[in-house]
Amino acid sequence: MSDNVVENKSFDFAVRIVNLHKHLSSEKKEFVLSKQLLRSGTSIGANVSEALRGQSKADFSAKMCIALKEANESHYWIRLLYKTDFLTEQEFNSIENDIIELIKILSSICKTSTK
Repeated sequence: MSDNVVENKSFDFAVRIVNLHKHLSSEKKEFVLSKQLLRSGTSIGANVSEALRGQSKADFSAKMCIALKEANESHYWIRLLYKTDFLTEQEFNSIENDIIELIKILSSICKTSTK
């Protein structure tokens, strides 16, 4: 792992999302919402990784802002899965804390990199 906080946290979040998708599809037989979350939740880290190896400051900023959009979308799917009883309160609180932390980090990066 790198020593970059956002890269590590977004990768760890993607691992959690993959495992959550496996759980939801095998145990809860939920395929549609969890697939949406799988796409957006793993896209965060992919965009962060691309941003860190970007060709320019503009490229970095654009990719980080896309990662933020994917994080916001992931938060939506997580809330929806909870409100439709596919996630327990404990599961929801645990993963929501992670996505909120990522959103805060990415928001800060986007604000400072677009100046």
